[in-house]
This record gives sequence, structure tokens and C-alpha cells, in this order.
Amino acid sequence: MADATHFVVIAEFQIKPGQMPAFLALAHNDASESLTNEEGCLAFDVLTPEGNEDVVVLHEVYRDRAAFEHHMQMPHYPPFKAGTAPLIDGEPSVRFFHTARRPE
Repeated sequence: MADATHFVVIAEFQIKPGQMPAFLALAHNDASESLTNEEGCLAFDVLTPEGNEDVVVLHEVYRDRAAFEHHMQMPHYPPFKAGTAPLIDGEPSVRFFHTARRPE
């Protein structure tokens, strides 16, 4: 397993003024449900950058892309997506990564 790579999602959201508490409640619920109910979800962090009070970054680590696709089909995902839509400015920036293998 040392040479296995994981599928990583980094999603950045610009939160509308006054909407941070509502967004964080939805994000933390999604993270908790994912970690509890999805075997393929290995990590799910809700982050706020220093010095920027209106941004939230989600750092999610999945066993593989299939586990991420499964995540988006889980019952807790649609309420997160629908609930956060009116709380954010624009579309989130979402980037996908694979963990880099260590050289042998």
C-alpha cells in the first residue's frame, strides 16, 4: 500500500458576507457524514485561511476517484450542495490531485 495514490479534492469557496456560520455548519456536517459513512473517505478538513475571513477551503482525501464519485451520490451531499449555493459568491474553485508516489 506504500505505493498507492489517493484522490484529493481541494475546493475553495468565497462566502457571502454574514453567511459564514451557515456555510460552516453545512460543511462540517458534510465532512462528518463523509468520514462516518464513507469507507473510501480518508480525510475531510474544513479550513479557513489566515487573514481571509470570507473563504473556506475543503480538503478531501479519498481512496480513489470512484470513492469520490460515490461521495457525490451519498444522501448528505445534495443538501450540502443545495444549501451552500445561496451562501457563496460565484462558483467554487475545485481542483483534483493524486498524492505523489515517493521515489524508490
